[in-house]
Amino acid sequence: MGYITDNVHRILKEVPAGISVVAAAKKRTVPEVQEAIDAGISCIGENYLQESVEPIGSIGNKVSWHFIGRLQKNKARHVVPLFDMIETVDSAALAETIDVQAEKHDKIMPILIEINCARESQKSGVLPEDTEGLIQRIRTLDHIRVKGLMTMGPFFEDPEGLRPFFNETRGLFEDIRSLQMDNVDMEYLSMGMSESYLIAIEEGATLVRIGTKIFGPRTY
Repeated sequence: MGYITDNVHRILKEVPAGISVVAAAKKRTVPEVQEAIDAGISCIGENYLQESVEPIGSIGNKVSWHFIGRLQKNKARHVVPLFDMIETVDSAALAETIDVQAEKHDKIMPILIEINCARESQKSGVLPEDTEGLIQRIRTLDHIRVKGLMTMGPFFEDPEGLRPFFNETRGLFEDIRSLQMDNVDMEYLSMGMSESYLIAIEEGATLVRIGTKIFGPRTY
């Protein structure tokens, strides 16, 4: 077995049942992505449109494709037909643009609302206190469906520092789910990456995005 295969097998064994693993394939080659899929990964995350066209074209619908990078409105017309979920919606304007493009392709686009849980001015994401209002505003759009929340969290040398931010986001997720809003299906709480996914799972994540721990460090 190859390096990526070994990593995938180890991760899938330690991740509890019911937790989805998104292999974050930023700058990875098609053969690398294919090896991860062959080892058992069923969802691939891509950060950039230009890097996603080749692997999606080569691999197709054998897996689910999540857009996990920052999405500019002018790129939505290209992203919507390619991807199965967009995890990084943080404004009504972006949601409305996605809705228009999804209607053109006769699809309903699942989205996650990106939360700026640490309230960092330099990062994207809606503030926790503004999340319910955003969802209330966009939930009537016909061609998107809010499926949950996503957060990145601030950088810490020790990923234990992320725990309170993950905890707050889980609380927000549960609060919104308890409202039982029409056209809102709070199924996914996307938190945690290679260094923090186990902590994120302990704090309630149902979806984790793992890149380096699957593919190894990038050398370019």
